[in-house]
Amino acid sequence: MELETLPAYERDPRQVRLETEVLETGEQDGRPYVVLTDTVLYPEGGGQPADRGTVAGVAVLDVQRVEGRIRHVLAGPAPSGPVRVELDWARRFDHMQQHTAQHLLTAVADTRHGWHTTAFHLGEDVSDIELDVPGLSSAQVADLEEAVAAEVRAARPVTARRVDAETYATLPVRSRGLPAGHTGSIRLVEIDGIDLNTCGGTHCASTAELEAVKLLGTEPVRGGTRLFYVAGGRLRRTLGAHHARAAALRGVLGVGDSELVGAVEAKLAQLKEAHRSVRALEEELAVATAERFAAAGHALWDAHFPERGLPFLQRIARELERMAPAAAAFLTCGPGEEGAFVLAAGPEATLDLPRVGPAVAEALGGRGGGSGRLYQGKASRLSGRAEALARVLSASSPH
Repeated sequence: MELETLPAYERDPRQVRLETEVLETGEQDGRPYVVLTDTVLYPEGGGQPADRGTVAGVAVLDVQRVEGRIRHVLAGPAPSGPVRVELDWARRFDHMQQHTAQHLLTAVADTRHGWHTTAFHLGEDVSDIELDVPGLSSAQVADLEEAVAAEVRAARPVTARRVDAETYATLPVRSRGLPAGHTGSIRLVEIDGIDLNTCGGTHCASTAELEAVKLLGTEPVRGGTRLFYVAGGRLRRTLGAHHARAAALRGVLGVGDSELVGAVEAKLAQLKEAHRSVRALEEELAVATAERFAAAGHALWDAHFPERGLPFLQRIARELERMAPAAAAFLTCGPGEEGAFVLAAGPEATLDLPRVGPAVAEALGGRGGGSGRLYQGKASRLSGRAEALARVLSASSPH
């Protein structure tokens, strides 16, 4: 393939702007798009996300290859005639670093350990490769990271070229194979002395441009292992974010870095114990509240608890059923419009819960359900509580 027939993003992945022309306009998923005579924006493919940028000053939301043509999906009206295309270089270079790091990781994992890469994903924050090995020990991950670091320091050139099918068949290409039905030339990306692979993505000019590669951890996937990593600018941003969080935690907990985990564990233990104490106190309060109501001897008790939850209401209802078998209760909780409600009736009470329960739920803008002597649910309109109570009183009145 002649160099001039390749799109600009492939001829020179460092070109950030281009004067070109609109060939076609249309609409894709409700958004306008343009097809250009040439472009510096890479369309999604090969595990690499699409570039971002502008066409005639209009933001590009996506770039996709559709039926052999590259569509630039736009945020605004499609321009026509001569236009300038500009690339979001920071995003592109980030993708170049992560994608080149993947090639290097894949090659080193294969040649050093015989672990073959079966999939690659370039994420917004973290990227990963999938290896055909059941699991990796921390020592194996550390060994792989050190080997990759040595190749980064070696500043090995990274180049791309296209070859015909006959030449491709004679080369020691590390590849999962060509796409079904592929015709024409084949693009190869080479890390000098390390790897030769088929790829259509954009890459750094040298392993030195990766700056560094950090392996973050693993997880099992489909019988293999997913290995997470960050490279280059992402690694520096990730380290900066971790350092900022550690500094904030040091300030909150009043300890040094080496004591952070222990301090957090101690705080969590204290919090768990505090929760146990609060639950015990709420149990005591619920029982005392039920005792107070039972002692008053009312046939229907109505109460709202702004700072409590549904379990508190349920405990009161259980205690009332035991202490005041002929009584009923309408209980609600919640600090605003949203909350919960419970209707309870003792075994000797006359309140018809199956009939009045749905009416109360409707008045409270919620839904509920129950069986036996308890009907409960969530409320989205506690301002309707007076209406709900009126329905309970109506159902409680003798007919």
